Amino acid sequence: MKTSSKSSDAENATGLRELFEDMLKDIYYAEKALTKALPKMADKATSGVLSDALLEHLSVTEGQVDRLEEVFEVLGLQPQAKKCEAIEGLIKEANEIIESTEEGNVRDAGIIAGSQKVEHYEIASYGTLVTFAKTLGENEAAALLAETLQEEKEADIKLTAIAESSINEEAAEE
Repeated sequence: MKTSSKSSDAENATGLRELFEDMLKDIYYAEKALTKALPKMADKATSGVLSDALLEHLSVTEGQVDRLEEVFEVLGLQPQAKKCEAIEGLIKEANEIIESTEEGNVRDAGIIAGSQKVEHYEIASYGTLVTFAKTLGENEAAALLAETLQEEKEADIKLTAIAESSINEEAAEE
């Protein structure tokens, strides 16, 4: 049986639009956090290809922050971030992998694994946001979010290609 009070209603999403807006704030926080985490991960990567891919994705991520700000504007909202516990955990986990591995292919494989977990979280988030935006008739927002969704899918594919090109095999030999 669901019970609610006025105070909890004010803090919780009460409909799809509120949930959509809350999730936008969450992914906005996540993208901004990633603009700080990606350079550190790139710096710890041994593979130049991996480091370059992470720095390239940093540039893409900065564009995604701008695009999210455009989504907020389209919706008539001020851009606002809400702490994303999921991304905090994923970044923490990636940092733990970096700290617990020696420089080399094993660390690079771990960086790729951590990065792909982030990409999969973002793919799930943006996929949901696109669907919510369409359901709410926010077609311009849906199109902007779909553009980011495609970029996240491309980043995941690129990370897989880097891992499979040599890093995983070389890590297995270390």
